[in-house]
Amino acid sequence: MAALYLIPVTLGDTPIEQVLPAYNKEVILSCKHFIVEEIRTARRFLKAVEKSIDIDSLTFYEMGKHADAARFSQYLAPLRKGENVGVISEAGCPAVADPGADVVAIAQREGLTVVPLVGPSSILMSVMASGFNGQSFAFHGYLPIDSAARGKRLKQLEARSISEKQTQLFIETPYRNAKLFADVCSACSPKTRLCIAAGITTDKEWIKTRSIKEWKQTGLPDLGKIPAIFLIYGA
Repeated sequence: MAALYLIPVTLGDTPIEQVLPAYNKEVILSCKHFIVEEIRTARRFLKAVEKSIDIDSLTFYEMGKHADAARFSQYLAPLRKGENVGVISEAGCPAVADPGADVVAIAQREGLTVVPLVGPSSILMSVMASGFNGQSFAFHGYLPIDSAARGKRLKQLEARSISEKQTQLFIETPYRNAKLFADVCSACSPKTRLCIAAGITTDKEWIKTRSIKEWKQTGLPDLGKIPAIFLIYGA
């Protein structure tokens, strides 16, 4: 039966065989249509999976931030005719903190088959490595850029973590990692624990959990070019 396959990709320049199962390759080779966040990087990924793939014989549909969401339903036309369609984001798993959810929603409404494939999720892997509550956690994406607004938001998340015993996750553009770190240290209690998980699955992987008090003593290494996830857990 034809399906909409949600195809994970690597989180960086990591060997594909290190983080993606061989079955994913079989699925990719069965697809001639791909809904992607960015065509250029999707083509590069597919070539890395299998060099013999004839890229020019494939059809790509863009779902990035500049794409016309009104056209997403049209992208599923091959699936309605019985052909497999793959969904590829820029990093990690499609539709989880990445584009793809709107396309999946259309497929689900129409009763089309949706199949998520196994692959790296920085959100789940950071929770796994943090030592925080893995039964209750919330991902909030980007926090406000303004320091005052961000400080207020951080205090809200810290309070929620304490009251609900819930791990709180958020991210920032890599060049702003140091500023976010400073704001977390300023807004949160010395007893609150902070985990920083950077470069997950890559050769730059760096994951540390410390209390805010300890972080203030050790400081933060240079993560200005490395994607990172920040997690807090209230005492």
